[in-house]
Amino acid sequence: MTPSTPDSADRADRSMTLFDLRVTVESIEGRSVCGMQVGDHFELDHSSRLRIPEGKHFCVFALQSVLPFLAAKQRQLPAADWLETDSLICCPDPEERLVMRIERTRTRTMDAGDLT
Repeated sequence: MTPSTPDSADRADRSMTLFDLRVTVESIEGRSVCGMQVGDHFELDHSSRLRIPEGKHFCVFALQSVLPFLAAKQRQLPAADWLETDSLICCPDPEERLVMRIERTRTRTMDAGDLT
């Protein structure tokens, strides 16, 4: 017995829309121990692909503070949800006072069956 192939109606039901994101260092009000600068960024596309520009880096401590919000920011949320309007995240290092902005850069339609 071979597995059944979903028909086009089933495929349409698995369709979902996600935003690609860009996380950019918005400001640094303290001393930058990690070596990042205003304007440094990474991008998240295709649901899970994190891209850092060649020759650049992104501090893992700043990254860990923004990661919990990315899945929510990839989705359209109700207008009254605070995550729909707020986009600034702070690094946990109190000496740096580094602030990052999450921006939606592109809408992407994906098949949920292609994701885990």
